[in-house]
Formats: sequence, C-alpha cells, structure tokens
Amino acid sequence: MGVPPVLLMRKRMIIKRLTECGAFSEENAVTFKEAGVFNPNAFSRLTKIMEKRNILTQTKGGKYYLNK
Repeated sequence: MGVPPVLLMRKRMIIKRLTECGAFSEENAVTFKEAGVFNPNAFSRLTKIMEKRNILTQTKGGKYYLNK
C-alpha cells in the first residue's frame, strides 16, 4: 500500500509555500499560517514525519524552515 495522494499533495504544498517564503534557515523560518499553508494544524503526523526525515525543522517558536 502506498502513500495516500492527499498526503503527497500536502507535502508538496508545504515545501512549495516554504520555498516561496525563502524559509531555508532558522532566521527566515515562518509559521505554516504565515506561509499560506491551508489549515496549518491539519496532518500533524505528516509534519512530524517530515521533521524526522530532515525535510523540515521546527524552531522553538513554532516556526518551520526547509533543510536544503
């Protein structure tokens, strides 16, 4: 069984929005809401997986940036 399409779309959207905001370091980190991610509190498990796989990093202030 593969990954549900909705999760793949969500992952792509998060990456796209953070890229558009230039969130590539802790200094440029943004909240999902600031980045324009629809329903920022949805799919929290996916967010945790992305953090575990070192795609995202969450700051102490609850902001996120991409690891490139």
